[in-house]
Amino acid sequence: MTSGTSLDRAPRIVVAEDDPQLRMLVVDVLTDAGFEVLEAAHADAALRILCSAEGDIQALFTDVNMPGSMNGLELARRAHHKWPRLPLMIGSGAAPDTLPPSGRFVSKPYKLSDLPDRMWDLIAAA
Repeated sequence: MTSGTSLDRAPRIVVAEDDPQLRMLVVDVLTDAGFEVLEAAHADAALRILCSAEGDIQALFTDVNMPGSMNGLELARRAHHKWPRLPLMIGSGAAPDTLPPSGRFVSKPYKLSDLPDRMWDLIAAA
């Protein structure tokens, strides 16, 4: 995964959220803000996207509670293990006890209008 972004295209991010309506809203807000967004309905799908796009994702935004073989926190841990410099934004109604070193927590409910600036800041800090 890369921490910098190419000047000739939008930063690519993966959004993993099992609630289809919330996922659609997050994707729309981030796309409108200039990101190229790849979406996943659960952590397993997000990990497949990350692996298939090896080296070409600038951030991961994941919900914690999702169906499948792992939750979003485990997804973030695995992503950090494989791509230690990948910026991670982790959303939930309750703060997890620990986050991967490259992770930032976003408390639900969050303001959708705040997400683009938070994502830009997260990528810039990487």
